[in-house]
Amino acid sequence: MIRSKSLSSKIFDIVLIVILCSIALTCILPLWYTLAVSLSSKSAAAAGIITLWPVDFNLTSYQQLLNDTQFFKSFWISIQRVVLGAGLNFIIVPLMAYPLSKTVKDFRGRNVIMWTVIFTMLFNGGLIPLYLTIQELNLMNSVWALVLVGGAQTIVFNIILTINFFRNLPKSLEEAALVDGAGPWYILFKLFIPLSIPVLATVTLFSIVYHWNEFLYGLIFMTREEFYPLQTYIQQLVVSVDPSQMTEDQYKRLSEMSNRTLDAAKIFIAMIPVLVVYPFLQRYFIHGITLGSVKE
Repeated sequence: MIRSKSLSSKIFDIVLIVILCSIALTCILPLWYTLAVSLSSKSAAAAGIITLWPVDFNLTSYQQLLNDTQFFKSFWISIQRVVLGAGLNFIIVPLMAYPLSKTVKDFRGRNVIMWTVIFTMLFNGGLIPLYLTIQELNLMNSVWALVLVGGAQTIVFNIILTINFFRNLPKSLEEAALVDGAGPWYILFKLFIPLSIPVLATVTLFSIVYHWNEFLYGLIFMTREEFYPLQTYIQQLVVSVDPSQMTEDQYKRLSEMSNRTLDAAKIFIAMIPVLVVYPFLQRYFIHGITLGSVKE
């Protein structure tokens, strides 16, 4: 019986490893294929003969992106947007989620505020009123237009996730802190936030990914190319090309480049910051901090 159990356990481990490796490949192969396309020639991309390795290796698409000062300006604007947006998200989410996680008995205005928050998530005034509001606030061509408009839409969802996490924390922890004379601010910053690092890391990652990938508001609220965030600038690279003002070298690069290879380069470059940030936040997804606090 013991040998049979050991053998079945080994078989289960092997099957589990195969399944996990298959899932990992389904995530990695599209990224690798995108990189291969971005490093291939225009004719190879048009013919659809690229598999997992570049065909007629060249860096034309990346040169088109990187040999441009505006690319780096847009990159810097996107970094500012991510830092400001994720920072506001990290501050506002726990400050709102903590009181809203209480019962009506503990916080009488809880239901009114909660339904108001949910209402803003389900309904909005539309794009034109939003544009007029940003214009009246003199935020056109400002990174704060991108941060505030995008952040308002993502913060509500993150607040709901954090509220549910706060509600699942052991009630005895807060009761013990109250008995010891701790106030709400002390409980929030010394008890709830340290225990909530996993959910705060998760919602911060959501915010980072949103602010980095969103491009529509850059088209709406930025009237000049110099204020475009990276995704908006990349989206406009081919669309805004004026053939009458192109040099001979630009014509040559354009003849060697297709929309498909350029789009692949866009996608791959846009993924790099998120791929760099994710490993630092991933460890919080699997930590049982709440369980550890109960045991202690």
